[in-house]
Amino acid sequence: MGATLSVNLNKVALLRNARGRNVPDLLEWADRVLEAGAHGITLHPRMDQRHVRFSDVPAMAAHLAGRGVELNVECEDHPYLIDMVVDVGPAQCTLVPVDPGEVTSSHGWDLPRLARRLGPTVARVKERGVRVSAFTDPIPEMQAHYAALGVDRVEIYTGPFAWAWTTEPTGPETERVWRTGAAARAVGLGLNAGHDLDRHNLVGLAALPGLQEVSIGHALTVRALEVGMSAAVRELLAALGDGGAVRA
Repeated sequence: MGATLSVNLNKVALLRNARGRNVPDLLEWADRVLEAGAHGITLHPRMDQRHVRFSDVPAMAAHLAGRGVELNVECEDHPYLIDMVVDVGPAQCTLVPVDPGEVTSSHGWDLPRLARRLGPTVARVKERGVRVSAFTDPIPEMQAHYAALGVDRVEIYTGPFAWAWTTEPTGPETERVWRTGAAARAVGLGLNAGHDLDRHNLVGLAALPGLQEVSIGHALTVRALEVGMSAAVRELLAALGDGGAVRA
């Protein structure tokens, strides 16, 4: 099996929050994307709860328990969120730096500067039996610092790769991702990727050696407005599995 697809439901939660009721229901939509073939679910709670609420995380964990489906909780290194991860025990926790007021995540961790702060968090989450991934910029030289931190995987930030896909020659950004992946594997790290991936540029990423998981939410939700969520998931799986580009 190649890389797995973890569907990020944050934008579904954002739509729900717009009306203050439980429509759409995150648990129902998790079932829908899993029935369409997705392998896992990603939730990224933020302290402002603008999309995923704190209560969504244990509810989703309970909903997926015993089903062989991985729950990936993305979060910043905040005591409340880390306590939640330890309490819930998802399959994976992806540590992502958060800047005040940001619209979305846009960079990896500043290592080794923040290593002393992050080290105890990584150790605590791993002690709970949760696999730890950390968001990284596509910089090969950074990967040794992540290995020293003790994480199990890195998630390569693919924003620049995705933006270059249709606007400029993809060679330089693709090379950065490939070199970063090779550097991560060379120091014993597993390899995830995410950010601004869609059914088109995912075809170019799927061949990345050692790629284990991609997390996709925004582009999937936007595409679902056109073709429905199940069809949008299947398009991503086709792009991941055999490089079969699906064109509108």
